[in-house]
Amino acid sequence: MEPRHPLPPFTAETAKQKIQMAEDAWNSKDPERVSKAYTIDSEWRNRNVFINGREEIVRFLTEKWQKESNYRLKKEYWAHTDNRIAVRFEYEYQDAQGQWFRAYGNENWEFDENGYMAKRYASINDLAIAEADRKFK
Repeated sequence: MEPRHPLPPFTAETAKQKIQMAEDAWNSKDPERVSKAYTIDSEWRNRNVFINGREEIVRFLTEKWQKESNYRLKKEYWAHTDNRIAVRFEYEYQDAQGQWFRAYGNENWEFDENGYMAKRYASINDLAIAEADRKFK
């Protein structure tokens, strides 16, 4: 696989670049595009779901975005080390019944030497909100 810049070891600047790249990909709501940032055998924990590999990532995200319409995400830098980045995030979405939610959480990412995310551990909580309380319009 071609290197996916920026590569570890990360600086604060390159960690923030990686975060922005992830935010842009997730906001595309394109599961294939998102999956290409991860290793072939990437390990995820997303809430109480454990996901292994790109094929499962694509399947998971396809199902996610079929259920979560009007999805909009914002990620923020929290911390980094050589090949790890921690982010805080929040996103908003609407369910099939029209209820709006804001999801809050933290992610811990670990990258391989070629800049692909090998591990992603996400803790997420959802809060029902009124449409008037949306931040991301």
